[in-house]
Amino acid sequence: MHHSLSPQGQSSEQLQDLRQLFLLRPDVIFLNHGSFGACPRPVFAAYQNWQLELERQPVEFLGRRFTELMRTARTALAAFVGADTDDLVYAPNATTALNIVARSLPLRPGDEVLSTDHEYGAMDRTWRFVCQRRGAHYMNQPLPLPLESPEQVIETLWARVTERTRVLFMSHITSPTALILPVAELVQRSRNAGILTVIDGAHAPGQIPLNLQSLGADFYAGNCHKWLCAPKGSAFLFARREVQHLLEPLVVSWGWQSDTPGPSRFVDEQEWQGTRDISAYLTVPNAIQFQAEHNWPRVQQRCHELASLAYHDISELTGLEPLYPDSPDWYAQMVTLPLPPCDAQELKQRLYEAFAIEVPIITWKERQFIRVSIQGYNSPADVEALAAALTRLLPRWL
Repeated sequence: MHHSLSPQGQSSEQLQDLRQLFLLRPDVIFLNHGSFGACPRPVFAAYQNWQLELERQPVEFLGRRFTELMRTARTALAAFVGADTDDLVYAPNATTALNIVARSLPLRPGDEVLSTDHEYGAMDRTWRFVCQRRGAHYMNQPLPLPLESPEQVIETLWARVTERTRVLFMSHITSPTALILPVAELVQRSRNAGILTVIDGAHAPGQIPLNLQSLGADFYAGNCHKWLCAPKGSAFLFARREVQHLLEPLVVSWGWQSDTPGPSRFVDEQEWQGTRDISAYLTVPNAIQFQAEHNWPRVQQRCHELASLAYHDISELTGLEPLYPDSPDWYAQMVTLPLPPCDAQELKQRLYEAFAIEVPIITWKERQFIRVSIQGYNSPADVEALAAALTRLLPRWL
């Protein structure tokens, strides 16, 4: 392939060092950070230290130190995402966080929850589950493809708003298509119309800048174990103070009607769920620090350049029109590209077994796509290896 990259300010030795700082197997070309993330060695070491500390004196750790430890971890995360410490709580994953919201909102028969057709399958199921039981309607508005402008997304979605629309639910970065959606404008319109906004930010923290105060969404869930590179099982739910009273605890425990209430009923009700390992949450500040120490804005820029390399190489190979323009306005470190009609499962398996490339091949809207994730440990050679493998494998379907 004919592209070359010269990342500003980072030598190839520095980039190689970043690869060494991750625990990933060296014999696998890992282009699927988007599914479950990957944790750097120093962050994972901090995680294990927390687990050891918990086991050395469980009563002191969970019985006496829990509240302060969690507040410290929340404070670091809140500063990172532009929120107040007491307006967010930790959750094991974005799906759990969004279930808290979906199951709490007072939907009535005939109410509508409006969304796009690019949402994560687990969340589609969550909203369908809740709406079926409430007699409400969950609607996935198709977005026109290929996309040409953010205004096109905004107007297409807003055209489906009716007097029955109670909730607008959408991803900040979509899971199947890796698309950055124009959430800020839609949040503002929804606020003016009295519609609650629930944003699935599973892929946003650590991949694009976040300021939840200025974004203004009513509810926002994000994963820390994906692009922020924290340990598995660390995510958060943010709720604007004005709407926190709408939320019920998914797990009712000692925080409900607490004998010793803290500064936030939201935190009281959601944070303590009985005995569990909170080490992943407590390590989130270490993940934030790791990225700060390694000039992450520069890493993110380099990763986008590599994603753009994949965008061009794969589009050139297939001759198929991409879903959106080649621009950081549309995608960041993860890009989804159309493939010719093929057996998705077989292609994914062949890439892994014959070429040691871990990358998802998905079927979405009855078409096949490849979703390429680029993180700081990836190199141009990884993208070139993928392009070379696809050059070998795709002709049988072209």
